[in-house]
Amino acid sequence: MIVIDAASAVPPFEQLRVQLARQIQDHTLPVGFRLPTIRSLATDLGLAANTVARAYRELEEAGLIETRGRAGSFVSAAGEASRERARHAAADYAAVIASLGLDLDEALAIARAALTATRPAS
Repeated sequence: MIVIDAASAVPPFEQLRVQLARQIQDHTLPVGFRLPTIRSLATDLGLAANTVARAYRELEEAGLIETRGRAGSFVSAAGEASRERARHAAADYAAVIASLGLDLDEALAIARAALTATRPAS
């Protein structure tokens, strides 16, 4: 269930994007689930179609949904595959840290610095 708070300082497209992303990540919306059409969801939520389209576009850019032309938009398996790849990379990193004898705080500081360095400027 999606709830848009018109009084919120958070833009409606962002409220929608966050709620759909959460439902995809916690598997409330399973891989392959067909999302409502943009127009249908916009009508149901009392939003402009462009608002829903923007949320869908950002979810697609994040790999959480995929659009299959006129067939519609579906929850993508790519998001799950990406998380699995990240889990494997983290396990590999943990093994390297253990073999080097570094402590947890230093390992986290190294990872944080690397993540910060690779994050695009906003």
